[in-house]
Amino acid sequence: MTAPDQVYAFAFRGLLAEEALDSAGRTPNKVTGFFDEDIAEVLSLDVLDESAVQTAKQMAAVYTAIAAFENSVRKLMSSRLLEESGDGWWISTVPEKIRTAAKNRQDAESKIRWHTPRGDDPINYTDFGHLVSIIQNNWTMFEPYFRSVEWVRQIFDNLERSRNVIMHSGVLAMVDIERIGMNIRDWVAQVGD
Repeated sequence: MTAPDQVYAFAFRGLLAEEALDSAGRTPNKVTGFFDEDIAEVLSLDVLDESAVQTAKQMAAVYTAIAAFENSVRKLMSSRLLEESGDGWWISTVPEKIRTAAKNRQDAESKIRWHTPRGDDPINYTDFGHLVSIIQNNWTMFEPYFRSVEWVRQIFDNLERSRNVIMHSGVLAMVDIERIGMNIRDWVAQVGD
């Protein structure tokens, strides 16, 4: 069985379990799994290829895990750097090359006023890999949380491979999904949530 078939079979078993629970009298939720019916309707998912939609729905849980991980890392970093370096932490702790890249991205985005921005905090405009560089650049502030910079880099390298597949509408094999879960569990066990 190929990896996409394994993912499909896993998701299909979940759908069968959902159907069985509904048949047994479970009160239906407005939000089913990771999908909000109203959002699905606004997005016109019903007019797209059903197979492509089902595959994308399977990967939605993976996206959720990676996005939540990334945002929690940004939050940890921001709060730690603010605590240790004060309000000017962005200037005093983030390498100029990263600040410049983030500023350029933020400036470009600000020109598209009709679209929702990523946020007000410049760290939201950094690349995933920049986060490791910022941690390494400020190792003494993060050392109490992590085993080593190399451990942090390894977690990020593992997650970034899968992140890039998901962010470009790809489908991950179950072994990759399991690795994401393992890396996130290891991170949370080490750092806390």
